[in-house]
Amino acid sequence: MKSLTEQFKVPSNSKFSLSDHDPAFSDGYEKEDARSVLDELIAETSKLEAQLYASNSYSLLIIFQAMDAAGKDSAIAHTMSGINPQGCQVYSFKQPSSEDYDHDFLWRHYKALPERGRIGIHNRSHYENVLVVKVHPELVLKENNPAIKQVEDIDKQFWEQRYESIRNFEKHICNSGTVVIKFFLNVSKQEQKKRFLKRIDNPKKNWKFQASDIAEREHWDEYMKAYEKAINETATDDCPWYVIPADKKWFTRIAISTIIRDTLKKLKLEFPVLPKDEMEKLQEAKQLLEKQ
Repeated sequence: MKSLTEQFKVPSNSKFSLSDHDPAFSDGYEKEDARSVLDELIAETSKLEAQLYASNSYSLLIIFQAMDAAGKDSAIAHTMSGINPQGCQVYSFKQPSSEDYDHDFLWRHYKALPERGRIGIHNRSHYENVLVVKVHPELVLKENNPAIKQVEDIDKQFWEQRYESIRNFEKHICNSGTVVIKFFLNVSKQEQKKRFLKRIDNPKKNWKFQASDIAEREHWDEYMKAYEKAINETATDDCPWYVIPADKKWFTRIAISTIIRDTLKKLKLEFPVLPKDEMEKLQEAKQLLEKQ
């Protein structure tokens, strides 16, 4: 039987299709057991994160992409709840600023990469440049690319070069010690509708809803095609994509936590061992303290 990590990983050079993935899948897990399962996963991950921080060799970049109301924020909050804040940083990328537009599309994301020993979480990421920008190509004009004067100039070659830039970017940071895992939270259109209605009906969640959410929902099919293309173009063994069922939030969190734990385990992390001379100094310090 395949582990959750194996089940949800998109193989490189595959013909990935969202139609093959059930957003409501829960692999036999029961909701009433979810809290205890998640607590155990978080405890394991916390220990591994401490080793990651202490060893100061690798960093871990976790990318979250999804349609609105897929549960990115809550997934991050729940799966990272046991992590030492000193070793973790979260960036939520919104619309690019004027300064961002004065640089290439990867610039602001490169600045937000985690330092060695730390976990970086990107809530939305450089993939927006082949997702929302592909659905709304007029946004490319804001980049002031000298080769693009009008929307009609944005051809197949433009997008192929953008996918190549992303692959090269991820390959470079991976070669430099940043482990990259990418999550697409696969929520159904029906479940998104339910969650939007809850946001409207619950005054405490009104702030989460924007009128533009409905406008973007009208482009659902275009977004699904953009996600399929982006995942197919950038799923590699070193920087894998994981397509996570997102209709049941409790299971989404279990799947994400399992994959993060398994990824850290594969690094075979250990706490640093001091050299002999440092150990001798440590013992001398201990003796001095004990005499005080």
